[in-house]
Amino acid sequence: MALPVPEYEYDYEQYEYDHERNRRRARLVDEPEPGPELYHAEDDDSDHWVPLRALSGTVPCLDVGKAFDVFNAVAPEGWRVELIEGDIHVTPPPNGENETILSEMNRQVIPKLPDNRLLTYTGIGLNLPGASRTGHVEPDFVIALRGSIAPEAYYHDPSGVLLVCEVTSRSTAANDRAKKILGYARAGIPVYLLIDRQVEGGAIFVYSKPEGDSYTRQEKYTSSQTVPLPDPLGFEIDTSGF
Repeated sequence: MALPVPEYEYDYEQYEYDHERNRRRARLVDEPEPGPELYHAEDDDSDHWVPLRALSGTVPCLDVGKAFDVFNAVAPEGWRVELIEGDIHVTPPPNGENETILSEMNRQVIPKLPDNRLLTYTGIGLNLPGASRTGHVEPDFVIALRGSIAPEAYYHDPSGVLLVCEVTSRSTAANDRAKKILGYARAGIPVYLLIDRQVEGGAIFVYSKPEGDSYTRQEKYTSSQTVPLPDPLGFEIDTSGF
């Protein structure tokens, strides 16, 4: 549950990371410039500071978990707030190309699911083991066991998840390629499908067999190939439409 926004008054805040103490500091600045690990945007013309302007106060020393709740409370509808390896990341809604890929994924996956207890999900949050605290992420696409996604919760235990899929954008590619691999592997999610739109010509990576904070197997495909998904799924995805 998001915490109430503190009732203080000034116009702008800029969060600065204090990695040694794993906390956030909020300080007034004259000309705020969003830091790359705090805030990302697809469109350079978008208002990067909508969530920060919505904050009505300053907290001299804000715990990262509480800061995450505050950002969740004030982020515009459709924007994604994630806590990845101790850092807060805010991204705008996906564009049409991203949604087209996910729709095509869903169309192909549903009739191929090997067990009628499996369902596909978008827009759900997962709790992931982090380097120092629990992370909170929202994958683009999830295959999970029926009943493993609690209807009353936003962030869920990943133990019933068989596959997560991320479709990169300019603002998410760095995390999708690195930090999220750590969390998904630590959570023991069997398959991580990464559709990388930022690679020239498009590339698709299939990570499987998690061990510790990495996957022991990685396969790379082009966006025109048929991509086999390993056990426990065991079916193929035609990516020519991606």
